[in-house]
Amino acid sequence: MEEIEDKEKEEELAEGTMSFWDHLEALRWALFRILIVMVVCLVLTFIAMPHIFDQFILAPTSSNFFVYQWIEKLSHGMMHFNPDFSVQIININVASQFMTHITTSLSLAAVLSFPYIIYEIWKFIEPALFENEIRHIRPAFVGGTLMFFIGCAIGYFLVFPFTFRFLMEYELSPSIENQINLSSYIGNFTMLILVMGIVFEMPLLAWLLSQLGILHKSFLREYKKHAVVGLLVAAAIITPSGDPFTLMLVFVPLFLLYELSILVVKE
Repeated sequence: MEEIEDKEKEEELAEGTMSFWDHLEALRWALFRILIVMVVCLVLTFIAMPHIFDQFILAPTSSNFFVYQWIEKLSHGMMHFNPDFSVQIININVASQFMTHITTSLSLAAVLSFPYIIYEIWKFIEPALFENEIRHIRPAFVGGTLMFFIGCAIGYFLVFPFTFRFLMEYELSPSIENQINLSSYIGNFTMLILVMGIVFEMPLLAWLLSQLGILHKSFLREYKKHAVVGLLVAAAIITPSGDPFTLMLVFVPLFLLYELSILVVKE
């Protein structure tokens, strides 16, 4: 049945073959639509950025951040946070606040428009795919987008707050006062969240390598113990605190991603 469908697809492609310039024109319009959506998102995020910055980006700098309170209640007192925790972000460069306003607005606009960008990419390549390829690749596009956002959410709600708080409360000497520069804070904020978003693409990468015949289920199962050690090391690097509870908050999602990778790859 699939052979018949593929043959019909080949006939359709042969009948309506697009020239190089036709493909270029389709790509140009796709890029134009993506640009329009990104500009709209950029304008909206630029206008809303002062509120977003205070309520969202700077939220982990205060003990009022709901995640700290939620984790303390969930751990039944095993994790006790300093109720007076507060970090003052300073700026030492004349143009930093303006440039941060622009760059964070652009970054957020790119994240918000990411699903539409994936949609345009899919619509551009779909006509060249056979039916069986579409059935495999469409879930990969949707799943990869969803996993990226899940990873970013875990980075924001768990990884960055605990990493940031540990580093801020770490004291080499009582005579040293921490003064966090705006550029340093934003750099660490975006880096950790982006890293978690990329890490959550692990199942998709495993599936793609499996489709290419490079990775097999037996390999992942055979080296599972080695992977656990590697994931523990990765979790320790991402969250350099010595708190086992915080370490497990990062390790458990990574381990579940590895298990999911085993499920999606071929034998």
